[in-house]
Amino acid sequence: MYEDIKQAAYEANMLIPANNLALYTWGNVSAFDKDKAVFAIKPSGVPYPELTPDSMVIVDVEGNKVEGKLNPSSDTPTHAVLYKVFGLEKGAEIGGIIHTHSTFAVSWAQACKSVPLYGTTHADHLQKDIPCTPYLSEAAVKSAYELETGLQIIKYFEEKGLNPSEVNMVLCGGHGPFAWGKNADKAVYNGTVLEEICKMASFTRLNGASMDDRLPEYIINKHYERKHGPNSYYGQGK
Repeated sequence: MYEDIKQAAYEANMLIPANNLALYTWGNVSAFDKDKAVFAIKPSGVPYPELTPDSMVIVDVEGNKVEGKLNPSSDTPTHAVLYKVFGLEKGAEIGGIIHTHSTFAVSWAQACKSVPLYGTTHADHLQKDIPCTPYLSEAAVKSAYELETGLQIIKYFEEKGLNPSEVNMVLCGGHGPFAWGKNADKAVYNGTVLEEICKMASFTRLNGASMDDRLPEYIINKHYERKHGPNSYYGQGK
């Protein structure tokens, strides 16, 4: 009964090394079934070449293993709480989540800096800076690290008034990126976009831009709306 999301999770996880988003086992993707309130996720510590659809682990939104012979990713509690709150309680269209330790995204996360909206590549996907949460508190790390990571993302979005349907990526201070999308494949796409935007922003800073520089609002709006607005015209239509 979970074959579809296991296959989707497997295929999406195989895109992590294909897109150069992680070394070794430094990343995971999950695929969500909203109707059943369960998701399939990569097993912990298993190299990508050894993965199969059947090795994906099924977990519910409370973080309980439902099916699978292997242990799920250590980041499973983060995925679970994001699906539960953003996907089910807030109604955001989230069918997949990716977490990696991709180089440029991690570099910004380690600096605890949100990524300024410098150019049109960024504006094609977001109308806002890519947010970065603060470091987790010592108490949070000691209590339930991965769960607290998800709860901090949710709290930060609430405090900043960010809509997870529109801002589909985030950096966790000192840690790394999470991104999500309408399915697992789209989550990987957004995670790859996140890495590329962080790379571009790093070079933009090296070329003299300050953290306060921004693309003009009218260009931001034009690029975002032509892809995502009610009168969007990018691509070949529906």
